[in-house]
Amino acid sequence: MAQVCQITGKRAMVGNNVSHSRRHTKRVFNPNLFTRKFYWPEQDVWVRIRISNAGLRLINKIGLNAALMRAEAGGTLKKFEILEK
Repeated sequence: MAQVCQITGKRAMVGNNVSHSRRHTKRVFNPNLFTRKFYWPEQDVWVRIRISNAGLRLINKIGLNAALMRAEAGGTLKKFEILEK
């Protein structure tokens, strides 16, 4: 599965490791992703989302329903798992 936050759309970035002698080698900066379960009261279901720390803070600020609608409109929310009631 790709390293993409389903709420904010944060992805892995590519940069350089720079050694003491200033040699540059490519490296990947992965986002801080983890899987969380949330209760979605508007749909009366539990959902499982792969989310970053910034996405968690956004959900705490504007609410789960608003964050899911914003992610769906922005195109970052492709598919999330709906768990049993």
